[in-house]
Amino acid sequence: MQTFINVIQNCLDGVMVGSTYALLGLGFSLIFGVLGRVNLAYGSTILVGVFAGSTTLSFLPGHPILALVVTVATTVIVGIYVERLCFRAIPQKAALASMVSSFAIWMQLDEFVIQSPWSQMYTYSFPAPFEFGVLGLGPLSARVDHVFMLGAAVVLMVFLWWIVSRTSLGRSMRAVSNDVDAAKVLGLNVHSIGFKAFLLASTLGGCAGYLIAISQQQVTPYFGLWATIKGLIAMIIGGMGSIPGAILGGLILGIAEIQADWFLGSEFRELTAYFLLFAFLVLRPGGLFGRISGAGADASARRA
Repeated sequence: MQTFINVIQNCLDGVMVGSTYALLGLGFSLIFGVLGRVNLAYGSTILVGVFAGSTTLSFLPGHPILALVVTVATTVIVGIYVERLCFRAIPQKAALASMVSSFAIWMQLDEFVIQSPWSQMYTYSFPAPFEFGVLGLGPLSARVDHVFMLGAAVVLMVFLWWIVSRTSLGRSMRAVSNDVDAAKVLGLNVHSIGFKAFLLASTLGGCAGYLIAISQQQVTPYFGLWATIKGLIAMIIGGMGSIPGAILGGLILGIAEIQADWFLGSEFRELTAYFLLFAFLVLRPGGLFGRISGAGADASARRA
């Protein structure tokens, strides 16, 4: 009976942690679905935003809302920088060149954080806006910060669903994702739509980075690598370019990691994530929600 309760508790914790992975995966899926390209600098873009938020709190402690605004705004600004250098400036047919250039920008952004004149230590403090505790749910429990992360992530996911499903921008993004040539014939500005998708993905990334930072109450230069890996795995599990898939992939990844942490030990947590990635690439490369030849991949193939 206790083992069963432990499994349920781990699933509960995994859903809460996985909700932030889902937000990271959504950013990757948005960019891949619309542009047909993978942005390897996405995690480091978020790192710069979170670092800016941490720096803000170090100069103006006790202003969590300001830190959130700075984190998101900085992430969006850096996202625009990446979009202009790695995607707008490179022809659509050169998808591989875009990915390689985003890798170079990834290294550049990480080095910027490490060498920044405001950076005087390896770990940067990111104080939480309120005191965290534990909520009792009968035999189960939940950390307040995890509940907060889950609630905020759900709100952001619903907001993204509304944009994609109910707005003219969302219809335009779906049109470009399904057939970029037909979208051009219809008079849609593909570059402008891709730019707006980048802005939306960067906003999501900044919010996800802030939620993760206040939960861990610190950030390190490895955050960019960590966020990139988690987001890519979530997207691949769910299906590249699939928004529902990114959400489900993030939740599956979170649950699998927490279960492995409990039953096998903390040293197996990251190994489980890589095992899931390998298993899906071998057994189901299209992910749970898609065919790899689906909307986003078809667009990518046409561009290539």
